[in-house]
Amino acid sequence: MVSSATDCDVLIIGAGISGIDAAYRVQEQCPELSYRIVEARERIGGTWDLFRYPGVRSDSDFFTLAFPFHPWRGENSIVDGDEILDYLDEVLTTYGIDKHISYLTRVVGADWSGGDARWTVKTVIDGGEQQIRARFVIVCTGYYDYEQPYDAQIPGRERFTGQIIHPQFWPQDFEPDGKRIAVIGSGATAVTLVPSLVKLGARVTMVQRTPSFILAEPRKDPVAGLLRSKLAPARAHQIMRVKNTALQWGLYQACRRAPKTMRKLLRSGAISGTGSETLVDTHFNPPYNPWDQRLCIAPGGDLFKALKDGGAQIVTGNIRTITEGGIELADGTTVSADVIVTATGLSISLLGKIALTVDGEPVNGADTVVFRGAMLSGVPNFAFCVGYINLSFTVRADMTARLVTRILKRLSGHDRSVVVPVYTGPHPDRPFLDMQSGYLRRGAALMPRSADDYPWTMAQNVVRDSWHTNRADLDDGLVWTKPRVTSG
Repeated sequence: MVSSATDCDVLIIGAGISGIDAAYRVQEQCPELSYRIVEARERIGGTWDLFRYPGVRSDSDFFTLAFPFHPWRGENSIVDGDEILDYLDEVLTTYGIDKHISYLTRVVGADWSGGDARWTVKTVIDGGEQQIRARFVIVCTGYYDYEQPYDAQIPGRERFTGQIIHPQFWPQDFEPDGKRIAVIGSGATAVTLVPSLVKLGARVTMVQRTPSFILAEPRKDPVAGLLRSKLAPARAHQIMRVKNTALQWGLYQACRRAPKTMRKLLRSGAISGTGSETLVDTHFNPPYNPWDQRLCIAPGGDLFKALKDGGAQIVTGNIRTITEGGIELADGTTVSADVIVTATGLSISLLGKIALTVDGEPVNGADTVVFRGAMLSGVPNFAFCVGYINLSFTVRADMTARLVTRILKRLSGHDRSVVVPVYTGPHPDRPFLDMQSGYLRRGAALMPRSADDYPWTMAQNVVRDSWHTNRADLDDGLVWTKPRVTSG
């Protein structure tokens, strides 16, 4: 498929979990194709290389977050960030993917030329611009902005005499021991940070505007040990993935279909962990139903234990201002602090801020309609990867990679070299990641749109989504053609 005018058949942008998964599937299913991975950072890992705050860990079980083709052999089901990086390094070297990666290579633009059916991808390396020519591009940059997290615009920051830290840029020389730390936020990052800082000797107050639902989950899964004692690692891993995917799917469905019952169960678990009905009803009683926003995991109930033992406290209310010595809430409550951690959320950036053009015309994501959660209407020879919100990212990432390699095999095996999703219905209004979490609401206007039915949607339902995606008719919604002019 590659020609003298093309640097590679397939260019993968990003060397996080989804980029590594895509690379494996390309070399497994399309060994005749050349591929290259470009990564803006100096090493692999994406999210897991970026986030270095205390306690950073998987927010779902690692049997489903790990790849289906490489068994997880670790003891824990909820896994620390450094263990995740070690696992990814192991995958790279085991399958030779490391030989295809260019680091410190930031993609800033990509233009499709219909004349020769190739992408010209602009990159910045050591301050200089270079170009890569590719027949197909897969963007695996995740769904949030690494450089600019959400700024909650809390007033009074300039008056604070202590240190303000954002978890996305955690200072590695910071010493929490003995400090009074206020963690602003109630999402996964805050839920991770609070008990971790307590273990490091800090006195921590969690300051939240709106409560979250918290589910205590064991760090170790006893079923894994039993299966590993009886079966080969690959088979045990496969069964654990199926089991945990089913459990997570079932939990989500139960929350959506019986929210009152699930609210009671989550409340009961929180009371058991904290030992206080009053605390739970005041600080863990969200005004929305379970899974309207992401359900947070507390491994071993560590957050509940930190509150019960007195190492951490929690306050709920709107922040009026940051003061010289801490935080003042709208009801007059004050929180004294030496350090404020602003775990206030993420900013959406679906395509890594790449300026995407087709024959010189800019592509606006909100003007496109998503094709099976993996391609954009009107954009040829292009795919992107975004995982599920309510399940491990890798479950959907691998599904996307396998769909894309089916498309690549057809491109390389026929006399057609261009494939483009063509949507002919009325332009839908719904963003394709449609959930009430703050960062998704803030980024909704930037997202590709989603229709109600396949192939122009991606359901946050692994059973429905896998049924449609794994059995996709590649002639339904896709137009296959030859380039207008042959060159090279």
